[in-house]
Amino acid sequence: MTDVMQEVDERSKLAGTNKFELLIFRLGEDRNTHTREIFGINVFKVREALIMPPITPMPGAPRHVLGVANIRGQIIPVVDLPSVVGCTPGARNILLVTEYERSVQGFAVEEVEEIVRLEWGRVVSAERSAVGGMVTSLARLDDQEENARLALILDVETILREALPSRFKTGEEITHTSRVTVPAGSVVLYADDSNVARLQIESVLTRLGLPFVGTKTGKEAWNRLRTLSQEARTAGVPLREKVAMVLTDLEMPEMDGFTLTRQIKQDDALKTVPVVIHSSLSGSANESHAHSVGADGYVAKFVPDELAQEVSKILTSNGRS
Repeated sequence: MTDVMQEVDERSKLAGTNKFELLIFRLGEDRNTHTREIFGINVFKVREALIMPPITPMPGAPRHVLGVANIRGQIIPVVDLPSVVGCTPGARNILLVTEYERSVQGFAVEEVEEIVRLEWGRVVSAERSAVGGMVTSLARLDDQEENARLALILDVETILREALPSRFKTGEEITHTSRVTVPAGSVVLYADDSNVARLQIESVLTRLGLPFVGTKTGKEAWNRLRTLSQEARTAGVPLREKVAMVLTDLEMPEMDGFTLTRQIKQDDALKTVPVVIHSSLSGSANESHAHSVGADGYVAKFVPDELAQEVSKILTSNGRS
């Protein structure tokens, strides 16, 4: 296990290179297809991987929660990941201790295989591939494009909503409801590959009275932004009358949020557009790098009021409200 996790400390060096590291693991046999698929989770989310420690069952726990474990003095819930995804493991041998959306939890898995370093360009949206469900995207692990091994990258937002519903926030919890105005015809362009996250974001933007356009990848957001820029030039109006701001996740197929932000800020026609990064990858290192590539704001997922306040502040300070 030490050999598998020894590269974790190097992962911060990848920020902004449109590359990431994927921890590859197995969950057992799929109950429907009877295959043993490869799954993946971004190493950024993994604190450590352990041989399964003792689990203490909790009466009344959600059905996908095995119980709790004491990890270095911290009591964390242990999610039965094979159960959530629909697999039957030979055993639950490994605990992945993860930090996600400001909370720590453990994911029980059958086995961990390796860490692979990939470009986001080798990752495609699962919705585009008609997989969907608990899977947000598909990663090609081999260089060849045909017959390559594919890893299913899990939609952790959806999994946490299913397994730990008490922690899930819809966006309706917002108390910061001061409506923000933008020029008529202008929109907030957001990018997030998780269906659950998109619903959360849209709930907050709706409560703020802001029109929005949603995209599922950084590349899709980039293409849409360039289209809006061209429409502004054709109409002879300032770009702010087409797009008020960009709100982007970090982890996305094809192009990550750091790369999207850097490209926007290096483009003479687009660099005045405010960009806020909204990510489950919290931490000072990520926030610092977000500002180094030109982001105007950084919000860790998902506290509705904090997102609302940051959006309102950025729009106001940039003269867009």
